[in-house]
Amino acid sequence: MPTAFEDLPTTPEADELVDAAFSRAARAGRAKTGWDAQESMVRTAGNVVSDNLENVVTAWPDFDALDPFYSELAAALVDVDAVRQSLSSVGWAAGQADDIRSEYLGKINDADADLARKHRKQAFARLSDVVDEVADDLALLAEAREDLRTLPDLDPDEPAIVVAGYPNVGKSSFVNAVTRAHNETASYPFTTTGLAVGHVEHRHVRYQIVDTPGLLDRPPEERNEVESQAVSALTHLADCVLFLVDASGACGYPLDLQSSLRDAVAAEFDVPLLTVCNKADRSRDVEADHYMSITEDDDVEGVLQAAIEAVGYEPDLPFDEG
Repeated sequence: MPTAFEDLPTTPEADELVDAAFSRAARAGRAKTGWDAQESMVRTAGNVVSDNLENVVTAWPDFDALDPFYSELAAALVDVDAVRQSLSSVGWAAGQADDIRSEYLGKINDADADLARKHRKQAFARLSDVVDEVADDLALLAEAREDLRTLPDLDPDEPAIVVAGYPNVGKSSFVNAVTRAHNETASYPFTTTGLAVGHVEHRHVRYQIVDTPGLLDRPPEERNEVESQAVSALTHLADCVLFLVDASGACGYPLDLQSSLRDAVAAEFDVPLLTVCNKADRSRDVEADHYMSITEDDDVEGVLQAAIEAVGYEPDLPFDEG
């Protein structure tokens, strides 16, 4: 499914909008003469400005109505309050353009051709001023749109299994292994870190398998503000966390550090957390819920099934089987 921001239309720059409005007005005016031409130009320019500005506002979703996952993920990338303020300002400008159009159509209606031309020029000047007043707001919304379009395509209504653990413990290998037979994984660089998302289907239910490079592979105190916000968003998405540890130490991180990170992640996520010892063919010297070896293809599917059972997802049925 597309994200809440994927289909946002391009936000026009202030100069582009003014140029487009006056160009279309000029074409409309050329088709007529005298008073009719001035009236047509004011109507067209006012409509173009007001409609485009209104479209900018209505295209954006209501942040308060978003799923908490996307709401918090958006807050990781943009200043949501600033976006709201800019949307309010652009909405105001759309209303002003409507008022200017109506005001000057009334004036032109009572004027001769020469006075109508003066009124049209005044209307154009005021429309241009209104758009200029929200030029910075349009620029902010355009930048926010580009940032938010990179959000990962995750469905808050589908069960999600989040994979965590220090680098090099096998997180990506696990996601690739369990999704390769079912679906391809996709990477979403919505921050300098990103997410990798794959899918598996079990009993007609699609599960999202989320790898979290740069987010859940180091202690909370080492994350920057954006990463911390992204982790906060993931807490709304996750239905289970698989925390991979490497007892062999080949990953480069001592086992005590790995255990400490696991405890920190468990404190952040109020969902089942399964500790999985990967590279169990090298060492099983750690207390874990499951032991597997991705390289040896040992119990990888078993770990996936354990995660699915921990999720305990029961889809809504379209009918009562009883």
